[in-house]
Amino acid sequence: MAVAEGLPASGLILISYPLHPPKKPENLRIEHFNKVDIPCLFISGDKDPFGSKTEFKKHLKKIRGPVTTKWFEGARHDLANLDEAVSEEINAWVASL
Repeated sequence: MAVAEGLPASGLILISYPLHPPKKPENLRIEHFNKVDIPCLFISGDKDPFGSKTEFKKHLKKIRGPVTTKWFEGARHDLANLDEAVSEEINAWVASL
């Protein structure tokens, strides 16, 4: 991730971040988490096969900056029909920075 390598940013918004490939939780995509020290917003569906709430909770602790999560109940990876709700979450989070 570019921010973990030093690209300046005020915050990160990660929508449906693929924590791991579906059905392959051993292939985690977290090697850069401990280098991220800025505010992060993770938005996902609670039925996303790329990472469960429990998995995210465990691994997001590695991020040094403040982390906010928003889970959409019943939503999968595509967050179908949630564009407006996702946009509202992003706007509120950015305004809080």
